[in-house]
Amino acid sequence: MADDAPLSHDASQPIEGEQIYQQHCASCHGIDGEGMPNWQRPNAMGELPAPPHGPEGHTWKHSDAMLYRMVSEGWRDPWNETERLTMPAFEDVLTPAEIRSVINYLKTLWTPEQQRHQAEESEGASFPMQSE
Repeated sequence: MADDAPLSHDASQPIEGEQIYQQHCASCHGIDGEGMPNWQRPNAMGELPAPPHGPEGHTWKHSDAMLYRMVSEGWRDPWNETERLTMPAFEDVLTPAEIRSVINYLKTLWTPEQQRHQAEESEGASFPMQSE
């Protein structure tokens, strides 16, 4: 965890995000964000398992706007052979502030270089402005 890298302009605290992550995300992405085993290889259904959110994964390559969209609307990996959402939508479960908190927590799992890269990706593609 790096304390010197920028997270976002959002005031959400990563501790709240970690609690929400543990409740809603850890069952697929792992308690420590380690992802499912063999996450880079399709399973028997032709779907990629849930990826890790730490440095070894690719979450840090996406902007805040894209990460928010994935959590809010759900996600189907474009490489999957099936058409179903393999990550469910959380827009009816989590508030916009809770979604931002989870994403800000994920940022604490990345290296300083990854945090800087993700901050650059988020310039012009930040969290959507929504009222709570």
